[in-house]
Amino acid sequence: MINRSLPYFFEDRTGHYHNSEFDEVYDRMFLRVARPPAHQAAHFADTTLMVYDTGRRSPSNQRHSRPPAREPSVILEFGPNGALGTISFVGSSVSMPMGQYLRKTSLFAGSRSLSRKFTGSNGEEYRWIYRGVKEHEWSCVDSRDYVVAHYTLRPPEKPAYNTSGNMFTIYEPFTHMAVEILSSLTIMRHIAATKY
Repeated sequence: MINRSLPYFFEDRTGHYHNSEFDEVYDRMFLRVARPPAHQAAHFADTTLMVYDTGRRSPSNQRHSRPPAREPSVILEFGPNGALGTISFVGSSVSMPMGQYLRKTSLFAGSRSLSRKFTGSNGEEYRWIYRGVKEHEWSCVDSRDYVVAHYTLRPPEKPAYNTSGNMFTIYEPFTHMAVEILSSLTIMRHIAATKY
């Protein structure tokens, strides 16, 4: 049987894990990772990130200039000096330590382990791997080692033509988990960037 489903291809506008918009190239979904808006900043630490399902594309002349009109779907509160903190799923009011949500895949892995697993809202286990699949910076696989999502940064030497060249792909059967996949990827990229 031929799989005719089309993956969701998100362009990561900036390539920065702490401030970017993810626009699906066929306009099916729009996600954003950003710091808390100014009117909420006093309630959160400087290290807090919010993940939004924005529902629509931002006009190019207003990108990053105004906060999303929606409440965040997930709040990522990182600790001081790059430490992991708390992940909060706003709709379900579930909060837990990031280290408990995104667990190391090996008992002997250091605190900076770039292979970690999480249990999705569907009860299945997923694992992020850093540079484990050719041409992907990050790959998310299920318990059968099928790739469900991957993230690729444009190499600096490669030219970009009217696009950032940074791509986040989620395969169609897993798009209902897009916010939690992006949230877990954001934590993984934070771990890699801060050498936590």
